[in-house]
Amino acid sequence: MTSPTEITGLLVDWSNGDQAALEQLLPLVERELHRLAHSYMRKENPDHTLQTSALVNEAYLKLVDQKRTRWQNRAHFFGIAAQIMRRILTNYARDQNRVKRGGKAVQVSLSEVAVMSQEKSRELLALDEALTKLAEVDERKSQVVELRYFGGLSVEETAEVLKISAVTVMRDWKYAQAWLARSIRDEV
Repeated sequence: MTSPTEITGLLVDWSNGDQAALEQLLPLVERELHRLAHSYMRKENPDHTLQTSALVNEAYLKLVDQKRTRWQNRAHFFGIAAQIMRRILTNYARDQNRVKRGGKAVQVSLSEVAVMSQEKSRELLALDEALTKLAEVDERKSQVVELRYFGGLSVEETAEVLKISAVTVMRDWKYAQAWLARSIRDEV
């Protein structure tokens, strides 16, 4: 098993322009990226046909394109991966809703791979909208949700990424869950 220290070292080397480090890093993080994507996909309807590997591939392409990111550590990398996967799924849901309303845009990328159910699309969009509103009120609490819910990071990993204590993460997590539930309920 690969240690977090080894992954962090490769991330730092990659940030410093070492392409060989990127080649060594990819097989080491691939399993974790699949776990993250699978975590997202588990929250979808059982008949949802979007493939985990399609989400991983799309996120991978965006992660590799992060030229200006100075990777701090493994948790930072997976935190960014979580944000990217959230954006991909949210954009996909928006595209699906636009098509359902008669849009004629040519779909590329994930949209060609599978069809997302209308109900889950709306739920994801409602969550994304509520999370955006939460970020306006308290950005850190929004980040905690993004890292824990979308990224699948543990309390300790989230604390490491945000440079706060695990107790603060738990407090923010509980507050954010209640805030988001109330916000989504009020919209319905």
